[in-house]
Amino acid sequence: MMQVPLLDLTQQYRAIAGELMAAIQPVIDEQRFILGPTVDRFEAQMAEYLGVEHAVGCASGTDALLLALRALGVERGDEVVTSPFTFFATAGAIHNVGARPVFADIDPDTFNLSPAAAEAALTERTRVVVPVHLFGQMADMTAFRELGERRGVRMLEDAAQAIGARQRLADGRWITTGTLGDACAFSFFPTKNLGAFGDAGMTVTNDAATAERLRRLRVHGGRQMYHHEEVGYNSRLDAMQAAVLAAKLPYLRGWSDARRANARFYDEALAGVEGIVTPPIRPENESIINQYTLRVLDGRRDALADHLRERGVGSSVYYPVPLHLQECFAYLGYGEGDFPESERAAREVLSIPVYPELAAEQREHVADTIRAFFGA
Repeated sequence: MMQVPLLDLTQQYRAIAGELMAAIQPVIDEQRFILGPTVDRFEAQMAEYLGVEHAVGCASGTDALLLALRALGVERGDEVVTSPFTFFATAGAIHNVGARPVFADIDPDTFNLSPAAAEAALTERTRVVVPVHLFGQMADMTAFRELGERRGVRMLEDAAQAIGARQRLADGRWITTGTLGDACAFSFFPTKNLGAFGDAGMTVTNDAATAERLRRLRVHGGRQMYHHEEVGYNSRLDAMQAAVLAAKLPYLRGWSDARRANARFYDEALAGVEGIVTPPIRPENESIINQYTLRVLDGRRDALADHLRERGVGSSVYYPVPLHLQECFAYLGYGEGDFPESERAAREVLSIPVYPELAAEQREHVADTIRAFFGA
């Protein structure tokens, strides 16, 4: 039986193993593992790649959110609006800076936070809105930028799944994740399109004061050793991870192109199959396809997942329980039915293999297996 895992990182590694090992060796030889020139160079490369002024590495994507919230002035008792249909870290970081997560529902097509729903959730205590660019496609940053300026709230992009995704503005210019928000958080978790050999993250911004505070917060709140202007964190990007990421960065556009090609194949191969909805990409968006996420209708999602597994095809549900229904957020007072689009997505989504190295016969097997399930 043909095996098609949801993700196979070994193929990517084998293709560039020599370059990766060559990038790591100088760090080992120099024995400079925490921050330092290797990290500085990678930060400069990322700032240029994204078209932003400042890039500040840290220990994880979760910390990138946490540090950004602090740097944007979020304090205990403030409110931060975000999506309930995202990875836990988004709301967890809000809670852990002492703020109150406030949820708003998603756009049913893109799974991204709805600008209109976010605005309806604003109160006088709202300090920041966190649009999440889910599955590789950007949220409507023009609308969120306008909302922030009109209502006086900051915008923190969560681009953990969308590094390098682009959006075309009304004037025809393309902007990249991280360029319209007040700050933007990235994750380099190994399964991301640009993945490290462990945890790593980064926050980017075009504001010098925000960048300065990010750099201070990641080293216990002080820029000078043993002198601390505030209480910060130990969240430094280590040089080994920076070296790995810098070696991978030149390949990122090609990997995203391959993901898009695989997505186009699925779009065509699964067109017209009754019982599923393929993921639409808005015409103004260029997604990096971090996940290719189907909607499976009529309560058949879990049965399809079982059918795929029995035929050697990996799949996953991102995310089975929306955040407003998680036990740890019961104190917020939300209940079932409060965010119907997020709840419907949690019942229907199923992500299938789309990684760059996916062979033609593998993706054909995936599509054939799905069509067979629905009798197409």
